[in-house]
Amino acid sequence: MSKIYIETIIKADIHKVFDLARDIDLHQQSAFKTREKAIAGRTSGLMENGETVTWRAKHLGIYQTHTSKISEMEAPYKFTDFMLKGTFKSLKHQHLFSQEGENTIMTDIFEFESPLGIIGKLFNRLFLKNYLTKFLLTRNKLIKKTAEFSI
Repeated sequence: MSKIYIETIIKADIHKVFDLARDIDLHQQSAFKTREKAIAGRTSGLMENGETVTWRAKHLGIYQTHTSKISEMEAPYKFTDFMLKGTFKSLKHQHLFSQEGENTIMTDIFEFESPLGIIGKLFNRLFLKNYLTKFLLTRNKLIKKTAEFSI
């Protein structure tokens, strides 16, 4: 299992950052390069506990679908989504939030496992972990920009 850990400091209220992190429309904006679109389940607005969303996106030149579900939510401090169906063997994304003065610390803990045994592990190490880290950083940059701009 591979793990990505990212902390983003955002000069904005925790409630605003929490909502932006679960905003499907904002996520689609951040993933414009992969043409990511919500196609089933909740397809716009803010994800809530127990809801699912199915994404369609072009990753590595191939259109793929991925269905995830919010399995846990404690507003505005955390929510967790996990893959129900998709190309990964497993995927879990924890979103954690804490307020420190005027800043919100947004923490992503992204755990994933590729299929195909040793070949999948090698692919993770050589390419996929870096690719997914860049994907998450792009998303976080837009959340930060949006939250700080609308103060």
